Amino acid sequence: MLFNVLFFKPSIHSFLYVTRADPGRFPCVFLAFPGLFSLFFPNPEGFGRRFPPSPSGLGPAPSGRRPIRARCGGGGCAAPRRGGSAEELIDGSSDQWRRRGRRSGGQWGAATCARGAAAARARWERERRRRRRRRERRSGAAAAGTMRLRVYKRKVLLLALALALCALALWGTGGGGRRRQQQQQQQQQQRGGPGSTGEPPRVSEPPPPVARRPAANASAGVAAEVLSENATLSYRSLVYRLNFDQPVRNAARFPARPDVVLVVQVHDRAEHLRLLLESLRRAAGVENVLLVLSHDLWAEELNRLAARVDFCPVLQVFFPFSIQLYPREFPGHDPRDCPRDVGKAAALRLGCINAEFPDSFGHYREARFAQTKHHWWWKLHFVWERVRALREHAGPVLFLEEDHYLAPDFYHVLKQLWALRRRDCPECQLVSLGTYSPVRGGFASRADKVEMKTWKSTEHNMGMAFGRDTYQKLIECTDAFCTYDDYNWDWTLQHLTVSCLPKFWKVLVPEIPRIFHTGDCGMHHKKSCRPSTQSAKIDSLLNSNQQYLFPEAMSISKRYSMAPLSPHVKNGGWGDIRDHELCKSYRRLQ
Repeated sequence: MLFNVLFFKPSIHSFLYVTRADPGRFPCVFLAFPGLFSLFFPNPEGFGRRFPPSPSGLGPAPSGRRPIRARCGGGGCAAPRRGGSAEELIDGSSDQWRRRGRRSGGQWGAATCARGAAAARARWERERRRRRRRRERRSGAAAAGTMRLRVYKRKVLLLALALALCALALWGTGGGGRRRQQQQQQQQQQRGGPGSTGEPPRVSEPPPPVARRPAANASAGVAAEVLSENATLSYRSLVYRLNFDQPVRNAARFPARPDVVLVVQVHDRAEHLRLLLESLRRAAGVENVLLVLSHDLWAEELNRLAARVDFCPVLQVFFPFSIQLYPREFPGHDPRDCPRDVGKAAALRLGCINAEFPDSFGHYREARFAQTKHHWWWKLHFVWERVRALREHAGPVLFLEEDHYLAPDFYHVLKQLWALRRRDCPECQLVSLGTYSPVRGGFASRADKVEMKTWKSTEHNMGMAFGRDTYQKLIECTDAFCTYDDYNWDWTLQHLTVSCLPKFWKVLVPEIPRIFHTGDCGMHHKKSCRPSTQSAKIDSLLNSNQQYLFPEAMSISKRYSMAPLSPHVKNGGWGDIRDHELCKSYRRLQ
């Protein structure tokens, strides 16, 4: 098109200008124009296909016809007849015009020749314009088709690249990943590893990898959120599976039925847990103990510590309603929850979902404080009702926390206290091996002495042990426990001893504790923890009095006045009705 505009149209304009200036010159211009046309179009697209150049050099001629030429000269002119085709109008040498020229005897003048040539030129111009429009339509359609083809090529290329990327991603996460996993399993089976035993995966292993990946054009925040949600779902699935399977590690090494169960509530303090396990390793009779670690956090470091236990059977269970498993919804922190210190009127205006349920002090729930009470009550029920290894257990269950530290003779003293309870204090519901009070003086003449007291939550909640009969009476007070507005499980138990239980609790406590506290830090303390320093002090105390440990018999030395003790005040933090209902549901869970 551009070539025609630049070269074809100027030739036509010059041609028309000459014919308008002097029509008599038309024959000569007409004879010269085809040569000019051939000069600008050495290989014409439209005309060349229909009219190849004629041997006479007058321009294109119809295919299969002889060259057409108009002759003027000598006062005569041969012109085509008026009613013919365009080719015949241009053909000045037709037989009809020759005969007319001869009959006229050369009387056809220049004017007549000019009129005939003008008519031929007009018809030729109309035919040429018609053919040029047809050629332009065809070339335009071809160009449009080329453009469409180019656009389609680009789209097809982008689509092919996208499909290739998807195929690679699918191969990496599904096909190739599965093949690698199958190869690893085959290698483990050949080596006789855990894959060939049919046992569930070890708890110390990390959770399964997240299968989904965020889109390549997603922002970093959205990608992190997607990964976090997928990891949360993986943790939930793993926790439910482990709580159901209940794989007991070292069960084949220690096949005898345990007569003492240690239940440790574990949060996130790995150093404290390490010291507790080391003290347990050094204890005599530990092979007769079933260790149950109850976690509210999945952490590889904690799982590795549990995997290193090789001195007794160990079972790990996981609180299934922890903040880690529900980070952005109840029982975790829901973004729609009311802020802690906003008043009820302001909370109602805000429209937060728990605006109607502040605690006794006008504060709203904090998930990290409510979780401890939830975990303790769930653990109590799960150990006694759901752990299959303890369905026939008739001995004591000792409840510890991760920051406790055991004396080497704790198992021996616990057995002595349990026998003393049956013999001399059948009305005592519990025994307690620990105290928060510092030990002053030596162990001489006190290591085998026991005191009988009214149970007090601030003194006797460390190393608390009781049997199934005490648990059954306690679980009947589920509604009272779950609705009392105090986020501390031990103060709530203190309330139950005077409000729900048939009798207030009596406890046997040794004068020399066998369970110690490794650090004044955690939920109720703000100072930094140095558990290793505290454990070194405890070891020094025990080593200096080693000869007084493992008493042959224990006896009650003091009987204090027995009277029920009520909690001095509610601590709040447990006013949300959702906490109440979740706490009550543990008894119904299967």
